[in-house]
Amino acid sequence: MQASSPTAAAPAGVPVCYGIPNCDTMKKAFAWFAAQGLEYRFHDYRKNGLDAGLLRPWVASLGWKALVNTRGTTWRKIPAERQNIGSDEEAVALMVENPSLIRRPVLVLPNGELLVGFDPAAYAAALPAGEKA
Repeated sequence: MQASSPTAAAPAGVPVCYGIPNCDTMKKAFAWFAAQGLEYRFHDYRKNGLDAGLLRPWVASLGWKALVNTRGTTWRKIPAERQNIGSDEEAVALMVENPSLIRRPVLVLPNGELLVGFDPAAYAAALPAGEKA
């Protein structure tokens, strides 16, 4: 689980959960939100896409290595020369072209903080009970 300092805030004080709906880790995050009774917005980046303007602050805050899943099937399908990422911009371009490379979920908190991956304890600490919908 990676956390960062604040970046762009989520809209209307509601956390935004980025990922794809059929991912097992995403399903765990959705179940956690439901069990806690917390409101959130889901952004399906396979369906709705991601652009470089959104990813650049994430990379600047966390570094691309925290965001790119190098153990998944999508990574293994990337040609070796593209896997040799030499800059943040190369990483951003690769993630825009292959959003399934991004570790899931990416949770953008209302204060702009980012949490990458699902960790119930980190989610509970970041989203106290007082913020329930």
